[in-house]
Amino acid sequence: MKKFNDVFVVDDDKVYHFILKNLLKKNNIEVNSRFFENGHDAIEGLKENSKNGTTLPDLILLDINMPVMDGWQFLEEFRKIKGTLNKETVIYMVSSSNSPFDLNKAKDFPNEIQDYFLKPVCLEDICRIFLN
Repeated sequence: MKKFNDVFVVDDDKVYHFILKNLLKKNNIEVNSRFFENGHDAIEGLKENSKNGTTLPDLILLDINMPVMDGWQFLEEFRKIKGTLNKETVIYMVSSSNSPFDLNKAKDFPNEIQDYFLKPVCLEDICRIFLN
């Protein structure tokens, strides 16, 4: 059973976008996805959707290292606006960083980050994220 319908993918890696799209398609996981290359554009997308009454995401897949606004900055901004959003959104950090610093910093966001996945994501990760 599918857990999520609307997904924001916040990651500047076009290869990751391609791999994720293919893994979802190959496994018949149909979701409405919007892709953002930095945290700033994703925050603006959330604000715009909220203001216009457009569907907000059920899930955000968030990278750490991006230009303009990285994942940590996104989370700080998300904390500020999440009370104004009319929907609970689950956030999974998906990063190539296995740095102890990043892994520990993720613990600073217990109300925002549901789980932390290392790239490259595999079929098992996709199933854990998207299926029960």
